[in-house]
Formats: sequence, structure tokens, C-alpha cells
Amino acid sequence: MKRANGEGMIKEKRKGLWEGRYTVGYDSNGKQIRKSIYGKSQKEVAKKLNAITNDLNTGLYIAPDQITVSQWFDVWFNEYLGGVKASTSAQYEYQIRVNIKPALGAIKLQKLTAPMIQRFYNEKHKTLSAKSIKNLHGVMHKSLNQAVMCQYLKNNPVLACQLPRIEKKEMHPLTNETLPLFLAEIKGKQYEELFFVDVFTGLRESEIIGLTWDCVDFTKGIIHVDKQLKRERQHGGSNWYTFDTLKNGKTRIVTPAPVVFEVLKKVRAKQAENRLKYGSAFNNEDNLVFTNEIGGHLSPVTVLGCFKRRVAAIGVPETRFHDLRHTYATISLQNNDDIKTVSENLGHATVAFTLDVYGHVTDQMRKNSADRMQAYIDSISV
Repeated sequence: MKRANGEGMIKEKRKGLWEGRYTVGYDSNGKQIRKSIYGKSQKEVAKKLNAITNDLNTGLYIAPDQITVSQWFDVWFNEYLGGVKASTSAQYEYQIRVNIKPALGAIKLQKLTAPMIQRFYNEKHKTLSAKSIKNLHGVMHKSLNQAVMCQYLKNNPVLACQLPRIEKKEMHPLTNETLPLFLAEIKGKQYEELFFVDVFTGLRESEIIGLTWDCVDFTKGIIHVDKQLKRERQHGGSNWYTFDTLKNGKTRIVTPAPVVFEVLKKVRAKQAENRLKYGSAFNNEDNLVFTNEIGGHLSPVTVLGCFKRRVAAIGVPETRFHDLRHTYATISLQNNDDIKTVSENLGHATVAFTLDVYGHVTDQMRKNSADRMQAYIDSISV
């Protein structure tokens, strides 16, 4: 027998199969309780054995046949998420606390089966969207996959589950007819400047609410989009705000029309007035472009509520805030901006994704191109 790093015992059972044995305590008769783990090589078993003995020494170890789903998710959340973003960690914590533990927490981890999880998903889908179920499934998959690697499970039961189909949401961009109505409707009303800048830059809601003055270059006429503002809900129900990386991690530069900077100058001037008006009560510590009167973060819920009232007033209540982004993309494409430029302005991962999302627009562009070519041919025909 061979000892690995002084922890437990390792031996080769047969070619290509190694066994590691370790002690987890003593039974009522004072006899050592021995457990085994297996791997394809001595090195693999030594790594697993080292992790287990470390857990034993720190009091984290729970016998695989005794640990519950709730206990495992606590271990996973506290010990295996060191590399994830704060916002991601907060989302995981919410899923575990609100959805997973109440439904599955008391079940022994090794008794958890695919049909149990499928039933859980089906019940949740009665109140949650297909996308929310997919997000929940992602947390389940990551955690239980780690349980497999730690030898708590032989396989991951979520792999056998079926997820509800995510229906692609229909876009409702403002059109050549409704966009002028929208601009007239927001004139002089709350968040007028935010809505105007958004429809002519295509920023995501979290990006425009998180836009800071250091990212606005009035001299060069460009906007650096390098972060987003996320609102996280704490246990007590209160909110806190944090800056996070962009959706796909890619920063970008947007070059809007000059009128956008004229609007931003008005926003800057209004902030300066409010700073004088409210004195020490004004606090824009994050240097945000769009704030409330005293420099605080804007609530996405409040902004959305105002937006929905504006689009309802012009007869297009189905339009979502995200459709301002679609409006910008559609306008750009219809005005013959090349697809690569539009894709980069939107911050899409690939041009192919942009083509897929806006295929209906590019189809019309191709038809217009064919019509222009036909007109040219007709002009030179003799």
C-alpha cells in the first residue's frame, strides 16, 4: 500500500483502477469507520483524498450517504464559488434560498433523482418563465456536478431532465411612424433625456443606468461602454447597487449622433444645478450620468414604469424598454450602416448573432439592394 501526501492510504486495485481509503470516525464499539474512493490513476485518487481529508480536518466533511441537498448546497456555495462575480454569487444565493432549499433541501443528496428534479422544475414552471427555469437548472447543474467530482454522487441527475422550451420574445421596435410620437410624448417629462439617449445609442438598460461621466468623451464624440449597474436584493428586502462587467465581458465604443451629446450636456448642466440646490444632500458618489434629483441611483423598476406609461400613451403598450435597443439597431440597418458596425455598437459577441436577431431587417435591406440594382440596370438598358 502507498500513502499519498501522508493522508489516507492508496493502492492499485487493478490496472487502471486505484483505491483510496480514509477514516471518517469511530463506531459505537470504537472501531474505525473506513471509506473508499476510486480513480483511474494514483494522482487522481490522491487529489480526491487530499480534498476529503482537508474537509475532515476543517470539520466540513459529511458522510456522502448522510449529507442533505441543503447541506451540500451550503458547502458548494461557501467553498466552491470563489471565482465567480459578486452579482452571479448573489443570483445563486437567491436561487438556493428561495427555490431549491424549500423544495429539495431535506432530501438526502444520494437519494435525489432525475424524476424528483423534473417534478420540481414542472411545479416551478407554473409560476416561473422558461428562462427562469433554465437559470435555476444552471445552478442545480453546477452544484451537483461538483458533488460528482467530490464523490458525493456517482452521476449528475439533472442531465436526464427536460427543460421547458424558451419562446423567443417578439420584438416591438418603434417604427418610422411611432418613434416621432414617442419623442413627442417624452418631451419635458421624467427621464426624457435617458429615453432619448438610449434610443439613439442602443445601450442595455443596466448599461445606460450605469453610465458614468468619465465614459462620455465630449471632445471625441464617443461613449465608452465598459460596465453595467446591477441592483441586488439583500435578505432583509433592501437593495444595494454594484457595478459589474458587461454581459459578454466585451467593452465597446459607441459613436452617437452629435445631438446625443447636446442632450448629455443638458443633463450635466441640470446635475450642476441640483448640486447647488441641494448642497450636501446631493451625493453622486458613483459619478453617474442619470440620477435622481439628489444624485442617487435610478430604480430600474421606476424607470420601466415611466417608460410603459409613455408607450401606452402613444398606443404601443407591448413595447418593452429593451425594444429601444432594437429600435436603434433597426434604424441603423435601415440607414445602411454595415452589419459589423451595428454588431459592435450593440456589443454582440458575433456578427452572426446580430444577423440572426435582425434577419427580418436585413432581408428587407437585401430586397432594397436588388431593387436599386434593377433600377440601375434599367437606366443603362438600350
